[in-house]
Amino acid sequence: MSINFPLLLVLAVLICGALALFDLLVLAPRRRAAIAAYQGQVNGAADDKVLEKLNKEPLLVEYGKSFFPVLAIVLVLRSFLVEPFQIPSGSMKPTLEVGDFILVNKFAYGIRLPVLDTKIVEVGDPQRGDVMVFRYPSDPNINYIKRVVGLPGDTVRYTSDKRLVINGQPVAESFLRQEPGSLGSAALYEEKLGAVEHLIRKEMRRYRIEPSREWVVPEGYYFMVGDNRDNSNDSRYWDDPAIDPELRGMVADRNIVGKAFAVWMSWPEPKGSNLPNFTRVGLIH
Repeated sequence: MSINFPLLLVLAVLICGALALFDLLVLAPRRRAAIAAYQGQVNGAADDKVLEKLNKEPLLVEYGKSFFPVLAIVLVLRSFLVEPFQIPSGSMKPTLEVGDFILVNKFAYGIRLPVLDTKIVEVGDPQRGDVMVFRYPSDPNINYIKRVVGLPGDTVRYTSDKRLVINGQPVAESFLRQEPGSLGSAALYEEKLGAVEHLIRKEMRRYRIEPSREWVVPEGYYFMVGDNRDNSNDSRYWDDPAIDPELRGMVADRNIVGKAFAVWMSWPEPKGSNLPNFTRVGLIH
């Protein structure tokens, strides 16, 4: 069962804020009135323990007031500025490894209301080559991370020899070296998408695609592909029958979470036998 953490955070802030407001408007005046009445009865010879008891906040209110500022700050930071994520799979190798902890810019593509995800301020749009976090179209409770390949209006083709072609132009790539793969060796390439140069990985004997496939990206949607080209569940393979055929494989603007921009820590699997490290700290390209 997936947990909607943003919704839980908003509810926690609302509940704690309501408790703090209720105390300010109702309970605190009652406490002050009780203290004043007691002091009038004892003619100024008040017992400190009695005063402390009369002024004591209910436990639930005390917790609510204590947690409210902390939760409110976390909500603002997480919803409008930066949100942390952990990479769960190898679909973005070699750019991102399993166990990388990344930071995502939440305002790069517009400021959105938490939970509702309604854009309230236009800031910018995804650019070709960006590494983007988004909600999986078939299950918006799951976050995915891939690279932006197709922009609205683009025609994207993925050929049987594992080449990206955008608007009739093959995406520039250059072979770098071979490295160990899950099925024999894998080939490492440097690819240039727009102004972004990054590494991609291909396992030439895995998931052969025949024949070439082509997609047209509708307005308000994006075509996403993982850097680990033969081990990535992305726009090339999504085929949910519940989604309009013309929109299958596409990520709607409303599903965007933010732009991944940095790795701040890594904790390789298995965590029981590995320690967190900072060897991969740096900006994401």
